[in-house]
Amino acid sequence: MVEGVQVGWDRIRESFSLDPAIAYLNHGARGAVPIAVQRAQQRVRDEGETNPIRYFRDLPDRIAHTRRYIATFLGADPAGAALVGNTTIGAAIVLQSLGLRSGDEVLMTDHRYGAIAFTAERECRRTGATVRTVGVPLDADDDEVTATVTQALRPGRTRLLIVDQISSPTARLFPVEKIVAAAREREVPVLVDAAHVPGMLPVSVDSIGADFWVGNLHKWAYAPRGTALLSVAPPWRERIDPLAISWQQHSGYPARVEWQGTLDYSPWLATPTGLFFLRTLGAERVRAHNADLAAYGQRVVGAALGLTPEELPDPGSPRWRCASCRCPRHSDDLRGGGGSPQADRARACRRRGSDVVERPWVAAALWPGLQPPRRVRPAGRTAARLPAPTPLSGWPAQPAVMESRPTAPGGRPGGPVGRPRGGR
Repeated sequence: MVEGVQVGWDRIRESFSLDPAIAYLNHGARGAVPIAVQRAQQRVRDEGETNPIRYFRDLPDRIAHTRRYIATFLGADPAGAALVGNTTIGAAIVLQSLGLRSGDEVLMTDHRYGAIAFTAERECRRTGATVRTVGVPLDADDDEVTATVTQALRPGRTRLLIVDQISSPTARLFPVEKIVAAAREREVPVLVDAAHVPGMLPVSVDSIGADFWVGNLHKWAYAPRGTALLSVAPPWRERIDPLAISWQQHSGYPARVEWQGTLDYSPWLATPTGLFFLRTLGAERVRAHNADLAAYGQRVVGAALGLTPEELPDPGSPRWRCASCRCPRHSDDLRGGGGSPQADRARACRRRGSDVVERPWVAAALWPGLQPPRRVRPAGRTAARLPAPTPLSGWPAQPAVMESRPTAPGGRPGGPVGRPRGGR
């Protein structure tokens, strides 16, 4: 098969194990592994059970081959790439390798992913450094974002800037090339959190120029869960240490980072099958479809909530496949019964035909984020079930991820929906 081959809708739907009764709109949570990739992963596991000694003996070479393949796909230098379990693990490796000291600081934006913030805070507590956060308005343009972040840098004290390429809680595409260039002028290293980038956007990691870049392949590149690539610039490579020591400790980077004894490496080794699946569908075709569908969903949900087109935020790129919209606040009449406010809100949303998974952000409203995958079509939407919103009050200022739960045959609700964008 070749790039861009036309694959019919039914065939794509049949390529996944997802419950057909649901519309899985939160693909950015943990992705969805095609059946062909699941089988490839199982074959790798079977090899390990058939002859464990030979399997583990051959693993270093197989991992290295897979790493080169994935790095090439992402436009990263294979010599500076290392496979890790997820973006948070990659960030933890970078943070503990910096040699932070008292008086140093790590700078982040308020769009950062929660687990990355926790990781930075833990390392700063251990070393006496501090974490500082700069607020970036969601409606700021690229120049304003770059200026805001740049002005917050304190050369000589800011030892690391962590910036999202695509933010998890707000679905914002950041101008990372501009930010990295500005930080380099001030001699501030940059870690780019690209958890949602591989498969989502065409990317050339080396052209970004960041000191560190890490992205997941299990969200949008159809890899098994637990697959991410960490890319490290040449000056830093020999300073990078793993979170746990293994027999490859003296083998240098990246082997000492990748090798973790009896870890299950099957997700990594099956990832080329996922990339082949993406190329078979046509990567740009998939991106264009999903970006258009996300924009469509933003308009439909926005209209159901009484929002004008001008009130719908620009996610930062016309080809970015996640979208968000501002929700009005819910009135107290939706908060009947006992339980926590979060449980009350969830029940209220279920009565409206949807599940909402809240995402913590310091914005002054709720921001549902739509992340539809290739399997979802406008014909399958459930927006008609959304009632006109009532004036809302009393809901905490947190964004949300809205996931549609269509009605299955017989009038019963569909199966479980996707989970929050966590555990990366």
